[in-house]
Amino acid sequence: METATKQPPVTVYAEMTPNPATMRYVASRMLVPDGRMVEFRTPDEAEAVSPLAGHVFNLPFVTGVFISGNFITVTKNDSITWDLVQLELREYIQEYLNIDGRIVNSDAPAQAMADANERAVTHAEPTDDTERQIISVIDEYVSPTVAGDGGHIAFRSFKDGVVAVDLRGSCSGCPSSMVTLKGGIENLLRQMVPGVKEVVAVEL
Repeated sequence: METATKQPPVTVYAEMTPNPATMRYVASRMLVPDGRMVEFRTPDEAEAVSPLAGHVFNLPFVTGVFISGNFITVTKNDSITWDLVQLELREYIQEYLNIDGRIVNSDAPAQAMADANERAVTHAEPTDDTERQIISVIDEYVSPTVAGDGGHIAFRSFKDGVVAVDLRGSCSGCPSSMVTLKGGIENLLRQMVPGVKEVVAVEL
């Protein structure tokens, strides 16, 4: 029967994040493969790479789009408050996923795709056992919580006791992210990985 193969409609719900400038919209299906993520800070960056991000950037208050797994994190400017646009944006994204549904173009220019991936950077390649242990702790204890808030954290380097990480999505520019970084992530890594003294955030 035809109805047996018909895909169920995609549903989307909105979640607040610790960053007052961002909202996390969670879809009932994967948007990009697990572990894959892309970030766009301007409509030009999204053009030719992500039709979904380009669609969201059509809204005048949007200043950033981060896509990972089954969610999209949208960053807005100060011209409007979330209570005025939160539900409308949810419906806007949900309608797009059901009518068009394209997330990332399969024929996106290689450099533009690489740039989008780099902005949503994954872990730097570990060079020793200590760095592998740091990444393991981040993946097991930190990343799930950060992803639940619409963000992403990646290991960048470890030198002289200092762990450098990159914060993307809702974590980027979030007023409370530094508190979380120092009060939570730094304490966790100091307890679990010998030699770690401090954790700092770096900007791409």
